[in-house]
Amino acid sequence: MLTGKQKRFLRAEAHHITPIFQVGKGGVNDNMTAQIAEALEVRELIKISILQNNEDDKHDVAKALAKGAKAELVQLIGHTVVLYKESKENKKIALPR
Repeated sequence: MLTGKQKRFLRAEAHHITPIFQVGKGGVNDNMTAQIAEALEVRELIKISILQNNEDDKHDVAKALAKGAKAELVQLIGHTVVLYKESKENKKIALPR
């Protein structure tokens, strides 16, 4: 579980990142969450955009993405989700205590 200070730090780090995944009309599926989990192992912090044609509630989509990838939901701002998961082999981000 992330503290408020750690979430603030991660939001600042994610500011300049561009979204690498998009959730469209099909919604969240197992294949997508598997790919997101792999991307998190490499990058630790990613952005995902929720397209306008997605019919699900954006809060539900964000929770489903975080749960499926076993990651922490850092932020949901507009239609952009920021996820963080500490990497086992490629640790790059040092979180504040």
